[in-house]
Amino acid sequence: MTIRKLIIFLLLLLVFRPVEGQRLLKVSVTKDGKTSYVPSIKRKGLTYISADDFCKSTSINYFRNTKTQKTEIKFKNFNLKFTAKNNFVILFSKADGKTLVYQLPVSTLFVGGKIFIPIDYAAEYLSLAAERKIIFDRLNKSIIFTDNPVNTYAVLRGNGNTGEINYNYDIYGFEVEDKVNGTLLRLKTSRKILLPRGSLDNGKLYLFFAKYSVNPGIDFKNFKSDLIKSISFKSVKGNPQLVISLRKGYSSFDVSTDVDNNDVLVSIHNKILRNPDFENTVAKKWKFDVVVIDPGHGGKDPGSIGVTGKREKDINLAIALKLGELIKRNMKDVKVVYTRKTDRFVELYKRGKIANENNGKLFISIHANSLRKKPSKTRGFEVYLLRPGRTKEAIEIAEFENSVIKFEDNLDRYKKLTDENFILISMARSSFMRFSETFSDYLNNEWTDKVDIPSRGIKQAGFYVLVGASMPGVLIETGFLSNRKDEKYLASKKGQQKIAEAIFEAVLKYKKYYEKSVKKELG
Repeated sequence: MTIRKLIIFLLLLLVFRPVEGQRLLKVSVTKDGKTSYVPSIKRKGLTYISADDFCKSTSINYFRNTKTQKTEIKFKNFNLKFTAKNNFVILFSKADGKTLVYQLPVSTLFVGGKIFIPIDYAAEYLSLAAERKIIFDRLNKSIIFTDNPVNTYAVLRGNGNTGEINYNYDIYGFEVEDKVNGTLLRLKTSRKILLPRGSLDNGKLYLFFAKYSVNPGIDFKNFKSDLIKSISFKSVKGNPQLVISLRKGYSSFDVSTDVDNNDVLVSIHNKILRNPDFENTVAKKWKFDVVVIDPGHGGKDPGSIGVTGKREKDINLAIALKLGELIKRNMKDVKVVYTRKTDRFVELYKRGKIANENNGKLFISIHANSLRKKPSKTRGFEVYLLRPGRTKEAIEIAEFENSVIKFEDNLDRYKKLTDENFILISMARSSFMRFSETFSDYLNNEWTDKVDIPSRGIKQAGFYVLVGASMPGVLIETGFLSNRKDEKYLASKKGQQKIAEAIFEAVLKYKKYYEKSVKKELG
C-alpha cells in the first residue's frame, strides 16, 4: 500500500469511525448531480446523520458552536438551527428576522462531538430552509436534493381562517379547535407577548392586552365552535381588548403561552364535556361503563426483547387478557374493549380511534421497559401520564414507544401530535388530567401492595398513544425485560395474574371516585 493510499484509508477511518459504542453507517447525498456520503447512525428504526458532515458534503455553509452544542445550517434566505439532545428546530428568515420553532418527534443525538439529526423527520425542515424539496429515501438510504421548488414564505404564512397573515403585527391570526373537554383558541403571534388579564362576565370572556398591534385583516367570523359564539377585538384607551362571547356549557378558562412558537393559548373548559343539546342523556353518557385495554406493540412490532428472548408484545397481551377477564367477571356493568386481542400490529392512531369510537371512560396502555445493556440491574414498575418528559430517561422511553410509527405506512399523520399534546397539557386543570392522576395514585398503591416488582413511581412523558385517546388514561411500564428478575416475573403466569389483579383493584377504586366526581359536577 502506498503512502498516499494509507493516508486516505486513515482519513476514512477518522470520518466513519465508531463512536461511543455506536456503529456508524453511510448515507448517500445527491445534490445537483453530485453524490457524496455522510456518516449516519441507526437507532430505534430511525436514521440520524451528522449535520456538520451533511453541510461539508453539499458545500453548504454552516456555523458550529461547540460551547452551546448547536449547529446552524446557512442557506440563501433561511438558516436552520439544531441543538444537541434537543427536539426543537429553529427556522430563521434572513429577510425579516422572523423565527419559527418546530418540534421533531425525537431528539437529536450528540455522538463523538457531533450533532446527528433524525433525517426521517428533518428532511421537511431542510426543504423549507433550502427552498427546494429534499427527500430521504429510507429504502436506499439516500438523501436527494430535487429540482422541485418550495415556496417557504407561503408555507410559513399559511392560509386557513386567519386570512392573509402579516408578520408586521404582533397578533396576526387565530385558530379555533373544539376538544372533548373544551375549546382552544390559538392567537398567533409574531413574537413573545405578555399574557393578557382576563375576566368572565355575563357569558363573555374579556382579555386585556398591553399595547400590541393586531392584524386588522383577521376574519373572526370564519369559524365554528361548541363553546365560542363570536370573537371580536376593540380598542380600549389605545390597548386591544379581545371579547369572546360564550355559549352555554362553559365552566372556566386558562390563558398560557405555547413554548414552541409564543402563540397565546386560550383554553375554555366545559362542564365535564356537557353538551347543552343533550342535557337529558348526559348522565348516561358519562356513566363509567367502558374500559379500553391497550396491549402495546404486536405483530411485526415485537417491542422490547428480554435477556432470555422474551418478547414484550406477548407479555403485554397476556396481562391485558387477564385484566379484561377480571373486569368482565367482577364488573358486570362495565364493557371491556381491547385495541388488540391477538398477535397483530395496530397503528398508534388506530388505538386511540378504537377507544374513542367505543366511548371509553378509561384508557390503559400496557407495556414493558428495557435498557440497551442486558442483563441490567435496573428493575421496577412505572406509570406514566401524558405530559412532556422532564427527565432524560422519561424522554428516551417516550421516544422508544413512539418509534413504533416506523412500522406504519403514513408517518405524516403524527407531525402535529406535539401540538395536540400541548393542547391537552394546557387544559391540565380539566377533568381528564385530574382523573388520570387519581387512577395513577390508586394503581401505584395497589402495585406496591400486590406485585413483587418494585415501584419506581408516577412519571410523565409525551406518548402518542395517550394523545389519541380522548379520555383519562395512563401508560404502564410493568417492569424491565433487560433485568432477569423482572423478565422472569413478567413472563410467568403467576406474575401476569398478580399484575392484572393490581390493575383491576385500581380500576375498582377509580370507578367509585369517578362516579362520585361526575355526580358532583352534574349536580
